[in-house]
Amino acid sequence: MNAPSLPQVSISARAATRLRGGHVWVYASDVTNDGGATAGSLVHVLDARQQVIGSAVYSSSSQIKLRLLTRERFASEPELLKLVHERLAAAIAYRETIVKDSNACRLVFSEADLLPGLVLDRYNDVYTLQVLTQAWDKAERKQAIISAIRELTQAEHIVERSDERIRELEQLPPLASGIVHGSKSATVFSMNGVSSHYDALAGQKTGGFLDQRENYAAAAAYGHGTALDVCTYHGGFALHLARVCEHVTALDVSREALEVAEQNEKLNAAANKSEIEWIEANAFDLLKDYAFAGRLYDMIVLDPPAFARSKRNLPDALRGYKELNLRALKMLRPGGTLVTCSCSFHVDEAAFLEVLASAAQDAHRSVRVMEKRTQARDHPILLGVPETWYLKCVICSVR
Repeated sequence: MNAPSLPQVSISARAATRLRGGHVWVYASDVTNDGGATAGSLVHVLDARQQVIGSAVYSSSSQIKLRLLTRERFASEPELLKLVHERLAAAIAYRETIVKDSNACRLVFSEADLLPGLVLDRYNDVYTLQVLTQAWDKAERKQAIISAIRELTQAEHIVERSDERIRELEQLPPLASGIVHGSKSATVFSMNGVSSHYDALAGQKTGGFLDQRENYAAAAAYGHGTALDVCTYHGGFALHLARVCEHVTALDVSREALEVAEQNEKLNAAANKSEIEWIEANAFDLLKDYAFAGRLYDMIVLDPPAFARSKRNLPDALRGYKELNLRALKMLRPGGTLVTCSCSFHVDEAAFLEVLASAAQDAHRSVRVMEKRTQARDHPILLGVPETWYLKCVICSVR
């Protein structure tokens, strides 16, 4: 008996051009015929001339209706699972070549590893899995992914992190984060020689801000004198700067995050040059107060959360970034160093640099860009998919 044929989903000429240009998403507005596809289906994608472009997974509810997996024309579920295994293996092998001085990294970065909607992180002996689409939430596929992770990494502990907002968008049933293999969710990991606590069942996103790993080290290379780390979360920049600076102040609005940061400081006390002053405060309010009081620093790090989660938030986001950078520039001593970051995809590098230039002009400071950086290499940027480039980190000398 022949296997049932896959649904054939037709798309607009505009979407076909985007896919041929390297993108992997097709939006709902560009689907002209869904071919009877159901939630999470493996489908064939047809252009306006009814020519097969490739094979994709389908979402019945998301604005991203199709996520292209391959230019090939798959015929069956076993072919899909074989492809997933091969790409998991390739993603993990790539990290083995580029991740140094750390037992924590992102092993699979969704579209950038050609596994759209799938994220896998390693924190020492605890691995975290995030399923962001209907396709990978299917029980057989998810179990195959978990089995492949165990085979390829010898992972003893795997936690599935559930994103409530994403599950609502994908119309998936509620799911609590939990251990799917092994027995523990908490560990201690190391990056650049700095140790940190991690609990996969607590904290933001997958918890460790691994995308800043290389930027932490870069900032420490410029560290000197007195430093201020704004929006420190679990102390990533502050812990690195404490090894080279005379005094470090770190602030965050979350008391819970600062409690973890304080525990992280204790882990690294023997190697630190200075103690860290932890302050619970709103970044905008405290910087305004500090600037008014005339406080000065030799180094300031700005690493706020994403201000622009959509295009409609962009004007407010740009104003927020300008205010933070303006305050910081006024608080730096001549010859000081500013490390300023944005993790908002909708604020591209050109816009971010324009905001920084405007802040410098208003602060009457001369700002030289020493480094323009992005996310760590275990969060690769896929050409053709601009959404994979989201993190900007600019290191400046201020006069």
